[in-house]
Amino acid sequence: MVDATHIRFLASDRSYFQVIKKDVHLRAKTAGFDEKKLAEIDLIIAELTSNLHKYAADGEILAGFSEESGNGYLELISIDRGEGMNNPHKMIEDGISTSNTLGTGLGCIKRLSDKFDIYSLKGWGTIVLSRIYQKKPEPRTGVAALLDIRPLVVAMPGQDKSGDGSFYKITDQYFKLLVADGLGHGPEANHAVNEAVNAFRSCPYHSPAEILKHLHLSIKHTRGIVATVVVFDFLAKKWKIAGVGNITTRLSNFLDIKNQMSYNGIIGHNMPRFIDDQEVALEDYHQITLCSDGMNSRWEWNKFPGINRCDLSIQAAAIYKDFARQTDDMSVVMAKISLR
Repeated sequence: MVDATHIRFLASDRSYFQVIKKDVHLRAKTAGFDEKKLAEIDLIIAELTSNLHKYAADGEILAGFSEESGNGYLELISIDRGEGMNNPHKMIEDGISTSNTLGTGLGCIKRLSDKFDIYSLKGWGTIVLSRIYQKKPEPRTGVAALLDIRPLVVAMPGQDKSGDGSFYKITDQYFKLLVADGLGHGPEANHAVNEAVNAFRSCPYHSPAEILKHLHLSIKHTRGIVATVVVFDFLAKKWKIAGVGNITTRLSNFLDIKNQMSYNGIIGHNMPRFIDDQEVALEDYHQITLCSDGMNSRWEWNKFPGINRCDLSIQAAAIYKDFARQTDDMSVVMAKISLR
């Protein structure tokens, strides 16, 4: 079942911190984390919320459960609009504090996390990432070792189901990604996206345009979606992209950004008669970002200096932090292919 990847917890009120810890603990236990991991997760939540209370304004925590190579993980993303830090990596060192405390919070979170990252700008705020796996992560092999993909999908406030969704599959030659937004929001939009994912799973085509046509014929009984399909060919080292509707798609490298245009229409209702794939070489652009219209389409990378060195989840959270509309389902899906 494709749904929101992350649950949003507002953390501006200290009285709510215990509720956040209990909710995440229960979800982690249901997901199969053992007692040792659960205790570590409790401590990470306590440190994250403590930092938000001390330093932040309008803080929130995003909690998401997923899996990688069959290994389940919990991803915690703390977002604030506080004063920020000039040198966030210096603040990770034990004993460094700006509030007359022991200064072990960020260091503790890093030690307990399988993946830790932080991004902060003075006057902008801070994003902290903690990723905890059920089992110790094994080195990835084959084409999967060349690919990093991180989806961030949050349901519209007040909704239990997300009308945004993404799904990807990998073979020895291809990485195929679908990012879709069901018309409207709520259960019917969620149903349309899931029907599209079901069709995408079994679709044999390697052309994004042909995949979109296949989806169009498969979901005519739903309210319809807008979507973009991305196919990366590991042998040809090329991206192929096609989209219908308002999914913002941008390719990037360390210096430049390329916008990809979509066709007008609604998949499942009125598709354009002719759709072509857009091809881009890996040597030109190694990273791709796709956002639903729950994000303001005017987001720009130059607002976040140095962020391309951060984990993709940090990058996605920065877009979410500054450009989420909070009046619709919101999604940022990012993928990166190693240049080696």
